[in-house]
Amino acid sequence: MPDTGQSFRFAPTPQEIETLALEALSRLPEPFRSYLSNVVMLVEDFADAGILKEMEIDDPFGLTGLYSGRPFGQEAQTGDLPPTVHLFRRPLLDEWVETGVPLEALITHVVVHEIGHHFGLSDIDMHVLEDMVAP
Repeated sequence: MPDTGQSFRFAPTPQEIETLALEALSRLPEPFRSYLSNVVMLVEDFADAGILKEMEIDDPFGLTGLYSGRPFGQEAQTGDLPPTVHLFRRPLLDEWVETGVPLEALITHVVVHEIGHHFGLSDIDMHVLEDMVAP
């Protein structure tokens, strides 16, 4: 089993995935952290069928994370749900096993990518930010 900094006897639970994701968020530098208090973190086994269809993804294992909500700086509208980072546990676990990338690093990568969407960052900016918060 890859070294994740934690020892998992069984597949990590949604709560353990959430803990790793929150640890990744805590490593983000300011000013990012201070603007994330209203972002909700959800860990689900898979994206629902509607999301997969909307994104034209046939394989439910093809989506490890998703940002939903208005990007940072856009004014909230009546009826808006809070900005949310969805992490999809089963695809994350499959990628972890298939690639051998430490689970903490994989979750950090997905969290930074999804938070990058919240802030409207480019792919290059997301890679720089990910390097800054690498476990």
